[in-house]
Amino acid sequence: MTMGKRTQANSLELRLLREGIIESRHIVHAVVCDNRGRLLSVAGDAETATFIRSSLKPFQALAVISTGTLEKFDLNDLDLAIITSSHNGSMEQVRQVFNILWRSDIDPSLLQCPTPPGKRSPLEYNCSGKHAGMLAVCKQRSWALNTYMQGKSPIQQLILKKVAEILRMPAEEFISAHDDCGVPTYLMQLGQMASLYARLASGKSLDMERIVRAMTHYPEMVAGKGEFDTELMRLTQGELISKSGSEGVQCIGILGEGMGLAIKVIDGATRAKYAIAIYLLQQLGWITPSIAEVLGEKFITFGQYKRLEVIGELSVL
Repeated sequence: MTMGKRTQANSLELRLLREGIIESRHIVHAVVCDNRGRLLSVAGDAETATFIRSSLKPFQALAVISTGTLEKFDLNDLDLAIITSSHNGSMEQVRQVFNILWRSDIDPSLLQCPTPPGKRSPLEYNCSGKHAGMLAVCKQRSWALNTYMQGKSPIQQLILKKVAEILRMPAEEFISAHDDCGVPTYLMQLGQMASLYARLASGKSLDMERIVRAMTHYPEMVAGKGEFDTELMRLTQGELISKSGSEGVQCIGILGEGMGLAIKVIDGATRAKYAIAIYLLQQLGWITPSIAEVLGEKFITFGQYKRLEVIGELSVL
């Protein structure tokens, strides 16, 4: 990624107001990059490093496309969308995950993601689509199915290679750790995350374009009805690609423009990243005021007594 001389600016502050009185504060960093990795604007520190968490899922899905696994098992864009998802466990979503395993002739007992509390099956876990996709690739390539979560497994090495190629970095420079679901996730600077999403949205890769099409055509699979990623992609009708990650990470790309936005809430608060995303998307001109209003009714205003307020803005470099 190409950094300019200045990679820092004033961070954003999100305030929770109760009847106009400040009750809580969240500090947020945000970065916009283009598809050449150039830093365009920043709030806070563009070199802030954090784990990309579930915002990595569209890039993990590249393994399914590049190996011919979709064609081998007659999988479609609905399957690809659920592979990229952090779903909420609806019956429709769980059935789609099962469809991947059934078509790949894989027993669901081979899923190694956790079973959510109060649920009966790992199929209901929010990362089960990603895990099903990894298993399908292993089945197609005749790789071991019981070690697919290990960092040294061929499927994880393939994913790392794909991410390294996109960022034009040596794979050995990446620092990994286990995500909550057990597979590797990677420590990245915010500028690197924004650059990933700029390239995802650029339309310059057929494989990434296929992932974008699946996510934007079937946004209800990517998160779920009423969830931020789903609602943002639905309301913008395929103009934005959006994927949330845990601990205050949010990544968004604008299609055709080759630009990506990465957000990190320092204390990890979920409510903060959605409100900041809406604010910044409107500042950038990526969403209309009417869409911002619709999203704000759910993600900024909480009943008649509480609302969120953003202080600060992106600095253009």
